[in-house]
Amino acid sequence: MPDSGAPSGPGDAVDPEELRLLRARVAALETDLNTVRAALPTAVPVVAAAPASADGPARHRARSLLAVVLVVLGCLLAPLSVVAAWSAELVGDTDRYVDTVRPLASDPDVQNAVADAVSDAVVSRLDLPVLLQSAAPAQRPLLEKALGALGEPLQDAVRSFVHDKARAVVASAAFERIWADANRRVHDTLDKALTGSGDGAVKLEKDSVTLDLAPVVEDVKERLADDGLTVARRIPTLHTDFTLVRSDDIGRIRTYVRLLKLAGLWLPVVAVLLVAAGVLLAGRRRRALIVSALAFAVTTLLLGVVLSVFRVVYLDALPAGVSQPAAGAVYDTLTRFLRTSVRVVVALGVTVAVAAWLTGPGRAAGLVRHLWHSGIAAVRAAAGHAGLRTGPVGPFVRRFRPWITWTLVGATVLTYLLWPYPTGWVVIGLALTLLFALSVADFLAADDTVTGGPPGHASTKETPV
Repeated sequence: MPDSGAPSGPGDAVDPEELRLLRARVAALETDLNTVRAALPTAVPVVAAAPASADGPARHRARSLLAVVLVVLGCLLAPLSVVAAWSAELVGDTDRYVDTVRPLASDPDVQNAVADAVSDAVVSRLDLPVLLQSAAPAQRPLLEKALGALGEPLQDAVRSFVHDKARAVVASAAFERIWADANRRVHDTLDKALTGSGDGAVKLEKDSVTLDLAPVVEDVKERLADDGLTVARRIPTLHTDFTLVRSDDIGRIRTYVRLLKLAGLWLPVVAVLLVAAGVLLAGRRRRALIVSALAFAVTTLLLGVVLSVFRVVYLDALPAGVSQPAAGAVYDTLTRFLRTSVRVVVALGVTVAVAAWLTGPGRAAGLVRHLWHSGIAAVRAAAGHAGLRTGPVGPFVRRFRPWITWTLVGATVLTYLLWPYPTGWVVIGLALTLLFALSVADFLAADDTVTGGPPGHASTKETPV
């Protein structure tokens, strides 16, 4: 076949035969193109007329509806699962319970309330008219000095004296030990208290959960006797109750606590599995994951709002004789880890949503990834020009980069699952640590021949055109 290439030079003559053949080939191609164009309008209806599955759209709609229902159920169970996990830990873990109530021993409002309760119990059992007569003659000067030489009415002097001793007891390290040891000993009866059965230092009476302060009263009696008020030793053992929780709806709350305790740690697993199943059934899984993670975080955040609102309602409903500052301190302390769990779930949901969005095909996400990789590439290029070489590490990271990435992600998730009691800051810290590890892998995966060598060293890798 004659060569159909262009003339080799401006002075070469065009062969008429070659020109004729070229024109014939162009005409044949145009004929074939027209044939194809003519056949297209008839081919499209044939394809469109192909039998379609009648239940295809209906099945897709049913699957999407089921995905939505599963995600909604999982998100509605999110706050209940947080409360269930908190209830199971508070009742089932002695150390967790003691760690929860330990700060109350050093709370000033709680100390004042305990001192008031103890001093009232002690003073009510003192026979004031025979107080001086019962004191030994050698002890009367000490007693008069302690009571201010009766510079004020005897009733007020004794009450002030007893209250000062009670306040000194509850402000000491001994009270912290008494508080922690008592709560540790009675933790086994907390379950009975919340279910309304059984006796012990923690009791459920009518609408209150109370703690027996008998050891504190005994310590106060000893201090009073040592300071001259020996009649305090004649006071029988007093079982003074300190109210931990008080509510007119304690019976209904007790039922809820029992149900949540039975749910335990299974309810969070069920909530997560429902959301995961909904995401897998969704047609656009990435978008479903983003929406589900944010919805999970929002519904859990609503639990935090409910806790704040219920605190105000709870304190307003307390009787006039109950110390509101002390009751507020008890409420804040008992719900401290519950609030921490709320922050953990919110931080985790937002982190998952952001990660799913950043790895998606969206234009904004692509721009963020481009800026991220461009920044790391710039740093790597500067390091390459400074003479940094990764040696065999770079090719290894490039070859197994997907495996390295998923290993880092799996290690981060496993660390979170094995963390004893994670907080919101733990979630943020783990996310930032994973981001840093991925940036290091990205840095090491850069090719030395692309990022450049030392000054004066030319790149040896050709850039494809």
